[in-house]
Amino acid sequence: MSVPILALILAFSLLEFILLAVLVVFYFRLRRSEELFSNLQGNQEALLARIEVNAKLERELVATFEDRQKELLALNEKLEERAAEMRRLLEQAESIRRSPQFLREIIMNGRRRGLSNRQIAKDAGLSVDEVELILSQQSTDGSV
Repeated sequence: MSVPILALILAFSLLEFILLAVLVVFYFRLRRSEELFSNLQGNQEALLARIEVNAKLERELVATFEDRQKELLALNEKLEERAAEMRRLLEQAESIRRSPQFLREIIMNGRRRGLSNRQIAKDAGLSVDEVELILSQQSTDGSV
């Protein structure tokens, strides 16, 4: 065997060794890439699961919020009805309170309890002159 053939065989052997080393390095990098890909895939699945749970919670929150809004609207309607009823009752009470018959009754009750004309006028929301006028009318009617 001659030296050039031996050198050629040695060069090819060295080239095969280098190629084998590159192949081993490529294999290990490929394995590491597969592991990273597998981890990324697992993380993606976990992320998708969390997103789905969050979406479900959001749907529940929106549904609950809608229910609360409906309840609030119903309560508002009831409150408006009650407010209207209270206004009607207050107007009715005010009209009764301002009726001459009711005022006479307040004045006569105050007189029976021994209150002064000034105190009776204050309680009835009238002037002292009005109280005295009503008392004088009652006394002329003879109903005191």
